[in-house]
Amino acid sequence: MTSKTTNKFSAEVRERAVRLVLDHEGDYPSRWTACQSISAKIGCSAHTLLDWLKKA
Repeated sequence: MTSKTTNKFSAEVRERAVRLVLDHEGDYPSRWTACQSISAKIGCSAHTLLDWLKKA
C-alpha cells in the first residue's frame, strides 16, 4: 500500500532529496536537522524525508 504523500512527489524529487541529505548531513549537527532543513526547501515534512532515507 502506498500513502498519498509518497505519490505527491516524483521518484526524482525523492531521490534528489535523499541525495541532498546524504551529501550535506555533515553540515548539520544531526541527520534529523538536515532532514528538517532540506524538507522545508522541497515542501515535504521532515518525517517523510526521514522515511525516504530509510527506504533508500
